[in-house]
Amino acid sequence: MQRFTKFRVTCLLLALVGFSLTTAHQWVFTRNWNQTLEVTVFPINADAQPATARYIDRLSDDSLQIINQWGEREASRHNLALSKPLNVKLGQQINSTPPPFPEEASPLRVVLWGLKFRWWAYRNTPDDGGDLTRVRLFVMYYEGSDGRPLAHSLGMQKGLMGLVHAFADPQQTQQNNVIIAHEILHTVGASDKYSASGNPHFPVGYSNPNRTPLYPQRNAEIMAGRIPTSEQSSYMAESLRSVVVNKFTADEINWLQLDKETKSSQQVAQH
Repeated sequence: MQRFTKFRVTCLLLALVGFSLTTAHQWVFTRNWNQTLEVTVFPINADAQPATARYIDRLSDDSLQIINQWGEREASRHNLALSKPLNVKLGQQINSTPPPFPEEASPLRVVLWGLKFRWWAYRNTPDDGGDLTRVRLFVMYYEGSDGRPLAHSLGMQKGLMGLVHAFADPQQTQQNNVIIAHEILHTVGASDKYSASGNPHFPVGYSNPNRTPLYPQRNAEIMAGRIPTSEQSSYMAESLRSVVVNKFTADEINWLQLDKETKSSQQVAQH
């Protein structure tokens, strides 16, 4: 019995070591921006409605292309050496739904849910040779309904995964892409920059905190998602065309540090 207990403990320790090494590898790889970050979006018909099924059937890589273009634009603004930071493409539809997020989100329940979610993701998107370094986003689509709120979406650094709740409405596609881009950046280290009321935090959630006059802001910051019109009011960005990555988010995802290193290397080379 004692030998079996030691064996079981050893297996658990080896599993933890393997998990830690994998997480460290993902953290380094996704933040060095030496290669384009591959992102696969897996659609799910969350309410089993025919209208939702028709919407998903019409989705294609072109539906997500604006996210790649937005990534190129923002990377250029921050002088990132990598011209194409993101390659977002559509994956196969998944006919299973992930475990529901706990209603009472205590730390322990969230951790347990995270483990269940990762196991579900592994079973529904088996390793194809790229899972260690690609981001997987599972988008749960619901038939469009005005005024009906959706569950909160989330992105996870550990495991490079995200869960997005979106409306299956062509008029919502561009705002869905804003949410998808938001969750992608969560997986590479960006943090939320809005309050419980949904309004962007100043200055970290503003696209241009130095603007004069400060209001209204012209764009939304990606990790806030809303355009402030006053200290207490804001509205959701309609598309990524009016969304930017500000210096605070760029620093979190390591874009600014890489820019500093590039400039330093150029100065050394000149001397």
